Amino acid sequence: MTDQTSGRGAPHLDDISKRIIAELQEDGRRAYASIGKVVGLSEAAVRQRVQKLADAGVIQIVAVTDPLQVGLFRQAMIAITVDGPAQPVADTLAAIEEINYVVICAGRYDILCEAVCPDDEALLDLVSNRIRALAGVRHAEIMVYLKLRKQTYKWGTR
Repeated sequence: MTDQTSGRGAPHLDDISKRIIAELQEDGRRAYASIGKVVGLSEAAVRQRVQKLADAGVIQIVAVTDPLQVGLFRQAMIAITVDGPAQPVADTLAAIEEINYVVICAGRYDILCEAVCPDDEALLDLVSNRIRALAGVRHAEIMVYLKLRKQTYKWGTR
């Protein structure tokens, strides 16, 4: 697997692969034949490239839901400071179902994670009984989302 944070070992993406990725970021359900017309390849060639990109971990094609529409009414970013190594804490957090994003970072906090819960009670339980109870967690600051203004996955391949 490639190193997703530093680019070391990342596969080389030619211009056609980058254009395929851009097309899929516009609409992940776009037909391969349609993409092929844009990038100058056959449907089969686009299908093979997409499969290779997915197998290499370069792309994922998923359905992104609106949490509010599926009954998850409380979202929060949780900034965590740890005593000792951050990796074991991050790995434990990554295994928690309500947490959908975990990153080890530099600066004021050691770990940032995003939680999506059905309500305040579930968020309180997650933070109080599961996150703050983890070995190594010194401090957890909760930033409850009040209104989502932008969420996009169209950063392309730059």
